[in-house]
Amino acid sequence: MLKEFREFAMKGNVVDLAVGVIIGAAFGAIVTSMVGDIIMPIVGSITGGLDFSNYFTGLSKAVTATNLVDAKKQGAVLAWGNFLTLTINFIIIAFVLFMVIRFMNKVKRNDAAKPAEPAKPTREEELLTEIRDLLKKA
Repeated sequence: MLKEFREFAMKGNVVDLAVGVIIGAAFGAIVTSMVGDIIMPIVGSITGGLDFSNYFTGLSKAVTATNLVDAKKQGAVLAWGNFLTLTINFIIIAFVLFMVIRFMNKVKRNDAAKPAEPAKPTREEELLTEIRDLLKKA
């Protein structure tokens, strides 16, 4: 059974998938940092420091707090601001990924458009060409 598991785990698709997941997680962390540390501060400065994540609607009379953390302790709340913030983050991340993939496809198309250099003839082909040329002269 251990041998079968090793064969399964070492199949090309499984290894490729594992590498893809690891690279995807690392790339996700980079994109999340870019959104949180670069893009959202710019958006915040444009909107005057507006932070939607603390906007909520209390669903009961017992909720009287002014911030989301305390309001959740008091009762049920509809945290629509947090949802809005995550939706905006998702749209930004999706756009950034789209731009990265678009760039990669453009590079791939440019590489494919370059004419391939003709393969250099092997030593055997060169000798055969010389023999053919000598036979034509004779």
